[in-house]
Amino acid sequence: MPDPSTYRPAPGTIPESPGVYRFRDQAGRVIYVGKAKNLRNRLNSYFADTWSLHARTQQMVTTAASVDWVTVGTEVEALQLEYSWIKEFDPRFNVKYRDDKSYPFLAVTLNEEFPRLQVMRGAKRKGVRYFGPYSHAWAIRETLDLLLRVFPARTCSSGVFKRAGQIGRPCLLGYIGKCSAPCVGRVSADEHREIVDDFCDFMAGRTDTFVKRLEREMMQASEELEFERAARLRDDIAALRRAMEKQTVVLGDGTDADVVAFAEDPLEAAVQVFHVRDGRVRGQRGWVVEKVEDLTTGDLVHHFCTQVYGDVQGEGDVPRELLVPALPDDADALADWLSDHRGSRVHLRVPQRGDKRALLETVARNAGESLQRHKLRRAGDLTTRSKALDEIAEALGMETSPLRIECFDVSQIQGTDVVASMVVFEDGLARKSEYRRFAVRGNADGSGMDDLSAMSEVMRRRFARYKASEQPPEPEAAEPSEPADGDADEIATNDLPGIDPLTGRPRRFAYPPQLVVVDGGQPQVNAVAAVLSDLGITDVALCGLAKRLEEVWLPGDDFPVILPRTSEALYLLQRVRDEAHRFAITYHRQRRSKRMTASALDSVPGLGETRRKALLRHFGSLKRLAAATAEEIAEVPGIGRRTAETVLAALNPPKPGAEAGPAVTLSPPASGTEQSE
Repeated sequence: MPDPSTYRPAPGTIPESPGVYRFRDQAGRVIYVGKAKNLRNRLNSYFADTWSLHARTQQMVTTAASVDWVTVGTEVEALQLEYSWIKEFDPRFNVKYRDDKSYPFLAVTLNEEFPRLQVMRGAKRKGVRYFGPYSHAWAIRETLDLLLRVFPARTCSSGVFKRAGQIGRPCLLGYIGKCSAPCVGRVSADEHREIVDDFCDFMAGRTDTFVKRLEREMMQASEELEFERAARLRDDIAALRRAMEKQTVVLGDGTDADVVAFAEDPLEAAVQVFHVRDGRVRGQRGWVVEKVEDLTTGDLVHHFCTQVYGDVQGEGDVPRELLVPALPDDADALADWLSDHRGSRVHLRVPQRGDKRALLETVARNAGESLQRHKLRRAGDLTTRSKALDEIAEALGMETSPLRIECFDVSQIQGTDVVASMVVFEDGLARKSEYRRFAVRGNADGSGMDDLSAMSEVMRRRFARYKASEQPPEPEAAEPSEPADGDADEIATNDLPGIDPLTGRPRRFAYPPQLVVVDGGQPQVNAVAAVLSDLGITDVALCGLAKRLEEVWLPGDDFPVILPRTSEALYLLQRVRDEAHRFAITYHRQRRSKRMTASALDSVPGLGETRRKALLRHFGSLKRLAAATAEEIAEVPGIGRRTAETVLAALNPPKPGAEAGPAVTLSPPASGTEQSE
């Protein structure tokens, strides 16, 4: 374990100007990024007495092996650089506002001829208007069910819409009055867009206008003795009011703000955000994050703003006002940075009284309940995860806790479609960006492989990459020159093993695990141990977890290690093993399904997916394509005469005993390589 004093910068070498700093581990990987108004004061605080530091800060400074920094002119520039480095390096010790799910939005596809109302998750798209986010998809569907009575816009998919137009009959919603049925021409495109525009105006907060308009129409219909129409309008008004009750006005002045509150303990913090638009709560989000150091509430506000509002797509639009429980030290610079992202002035405020203060207290109560629920989750508790890692180290005889665990599993059916998976857990949590999957090569045809042979091949491929990354690249012959200002950090980064000198990013498989877990018993463990011994790798611990009795096997031992059924170590190993099995079997099913549904066109050399689709779109089916002539096939854009003849040869193979025509060589599909999820 590195001693922080061994890499502490020399006295007087750290500048007192604003800047951004990076801590790196022994492999050169960035593990923490931070910014400071005064770099010297900030960095010196990390090299104080280790036992006086925060628990997570202790772990960070003892994991790190070096520190570097870049000075900037202003705090706003420091914010921008800090954000870009966190996105690029994904440091493991930084506070990360990540949820385990994507929140749903109510989306209106205004970029289509007939806009559609739908539930949508993920990144935002151009030409689509979003309302939300909502906590649950069913909340959107309930709101839509009420409003479609008044705003009968299209909600069906493109396939259903096209099918209804072909058969000339609308879907059920068209018959019960919850869709204006533009698919069969009941309304024109302009009329349908007017309905959608009214729906958007209502969702944007202009509710009183629609209610008053419907009341006038209801009274007019009643005076004209059109009682059925008046009754329908009465029911429409009731539906609108029920929908409005679901979005109660909390701020009467039509405030456009995000209300943020925190609940924290020494190791973790829960954050809750209420999105208030036009005075109404449009959605809510929440996270639980780990604190790497003794952060104040203002520091948490700083990290929240830079991560949630920093992306180009953004977790949501930057509001005009941000109501927070405390202001960070760089509140003015943060407000300027947010204003640049929004394009107009953004205000950070701490409400002191009135409705805004009451709403902030409500959000704070939600944050406290969220943190309490999180503590009840076994896998999410930092103390529990630390205990599990310590128990694993003790049971396996390791000197330190395994902060990075890699687990491997093989999936196959009688030697066909043999694949393997590698999952990575860091600090007891899954790191899905590091997952890898392998298509096992084995024999020339990819068959005839048992689990032991497949596992040996996978381990050899994985650790051969690591051994290759240990060798620094050979420097090219060049004239010696003095580095320009600001280039020193780049030169040091490129000289590090495991770092790509062209991109400055980590190479694949560049970082070894402290522990390798295989899904299996003594045979699998001994096979992997033989591979590691051949490669000369002695600093990686190894164990296997057998499914039958959940026994832990070590290489060379005749008897397994039996962990208590209630131990946190066994629970963590089971989660790692089960995740590797899930990832492997998912990939195996994908490859098997692709092989079983492969088209005869897939094996035609030089014929990519785009041209295959063009051929099928032109002829309608493989049967018609096989019956066509080479001249007819060559009429398809992008298809030449030679390609047409190759397609016909693939679709019409010569029958046994028939005179052989010109030979056409069909190259087999390329063998699989490592793929990342």
